[in-house]
Amino acid sequence: MIMMGRFALLVFLAFASMQLLCIAADHDAAIFYDSFEEPFNGRWIVSEKDDYKGIWEHSKSEGHDDFGLLVTEKARKYAIVKELEEPVNLRDGTTVLQYEARFQNGLECGGAYLKYLRPQEAGWKPKEFDNGSPYSIMFGPDMCGLTNKVHFILKQKNPKSGEYVEHHLIDPPRVPSDKLSHVYTAILKPDNEISILIDGEVKKKGNFLSAQDFDPPIIAAKTIPDPNEKKPEDWDDRVRIPDPNAVKPDDWDENAPMEIEDMEAVKPEGWLDDEPEEIDDPEATKPEDWDDEEDGVWEAPKIDNPKCQTAPGCGEWKRPMKRNPAFKGIWNPPLVDNPNYKGIWKPRDIPNPNYFELDKPYFDPIAAIGIEIWTMQEGILFDNILIAKDENVAKSYRDTTWKPKFVVEKEKQKAEEEAAGSDDLGGFQKVVFDVLYKFADIPFLSKYKLQILDFIEKGEKQPNLTIGVLVSIVVVILTAIFMLIFSGKKQQPRVEKKTEVAADTSNDQGSSGEKPAEEEKEEEKENETGGAAPRQRRRDT
Repeated sequence: MIMMGRFALLVFLAFASMQLLCIAADHDAAIFYDSFEEPFNGRWIVSEKDDYKGIWEHSKSEGHDDFGLLVTEKARKYAIVKELEEPVNLRDGTTVLQYEARFQNGLECGGAYLKYLRPQEAGWKPKEFDNGSPYSIMFGPDMCGLTNKVHFILKQKNPKSGEYVEHHLIDPPRVPSDKLSHVYTAILKPDNEISILIDGEVKKKGNFLSAQDFDPPIIAAKTIPDPNEKKPEDWDDRVRIPDPNAVKPDDWDENAPMEIEDMEAVKPEGWLDDEPEEIDDPEATKPEDWDDEEDGVWEAPKIDNPKCQTAPGCGEWKRPMKRNPAFKGIWNPPLVDNPNYKGIWKPRDIPNPNYFELDKPYFDPIAAIGIEIWTMQEGILFDNILIAKDENVAKSYRDTTWKPKFVVEKEKQKAEEEAAGSDDLGGFQKVVFDVLYKFADIPFLSKYKLQILDFIEKGEKQPNLTIGVLVSIVVVILTAIFMLIFSGKKQQPRVEKKTEVAADTSNDQGSSGEKPAEEEKEEEKENETGGAAPRQRRRDT
């Protein structure tokens, strides 16, 4: 037994030694790595620009003994930069960019992305680092309003024009909406493939040279519309025009009012002309502490006149209004096909003077890593920033630095859900939302993607809305299917009445049925002030 115990101890020590050797080897394989276990002062340089008042702190991640770089105040701009010992050439082999970010207080509006900066010869200084400092790549989460994405932006120099252009990855992943630690990874491969991973899972793949993956495309179009060509003055691109031969009918009265008094209406019997609709409350009394000099003359509050409750109405009776059958509105001639229609004009295409061909993106080398953000939330923690040339090295870091923390945080989250009695529902909701996110990526639903994602986000923030979210998204999907099936059917031609078209169109609020801006503003004002609509008088009915 003693021999077996010694043997087991030797095996354990050997295994532990191998793990330590692997970690040490990974550290050697990393081009840059900062765990922030030591204070950042002296290694990272805080911008001295006036706009950047946010205070950085060397702080522990909540619930862990692991340190990171912490954003401490809300509604502030932050800027800090770390110069690399040697610039990193992105054109040689695979390059992996990876770091952790945790929104300890959530994230409603703010960024948590990194900027990989060009050498200082490009025109920047560490102590003057700001949003104008030239970068090669920007990568990481950004969320505010309708923006919810993990950015990947390549800023490339056009070899023909000499101008730097930002190329944005199309349809980037969404930002995880929780308070857990997450690790973001970008893998740049020599075959021009780009992969974005969140927590080690591939969320987006693309190709740098594909026009479907970057906007604008990294390789410019071969031809462009001639910027010097102008539309001829005699070019008529109106499909339909007012009928020049149409004449306003003699009996068309443009001044006739829309409504007139109903002369057939008769005042109901029993109408109380001399009774007001409201009277002073006879039971109301003047407060004892009321001071006429300071508070003004006291007036009793009004109540509905009880006599009006049994009568057809009170006060001055007026005839109700009705639609004027003679109303036609402003006359407009009907539209007819334009005999001079030439089609939609566009300039001719010419060779693009800035067109170029390349087999790889023109990556500028990375000479520094910067964090330059504006955020409305404090508590954002950055940790374990890594640059490596081997994606296995990045995976090893994820497994040894991020995963243990994430497991602890997930267990704590699960325990809290169980304590709240919502574990079963929470698990169901996670499955539901995961499926819905996949639905949102279906190509024929692309037109409704933002609407679906908005429903999902509301459901995640308010779990009690899960069923409502499901119903809403089912309606959207059925609408999309309906449009897909019937969009190809030929529409029936619209018959226009020469004498009534103006009257029909002049009174509509628009094809969408939207309210006028003034009416919307009035309703918003009423809702904000909590004001109720005035009581409708009986005579108005």
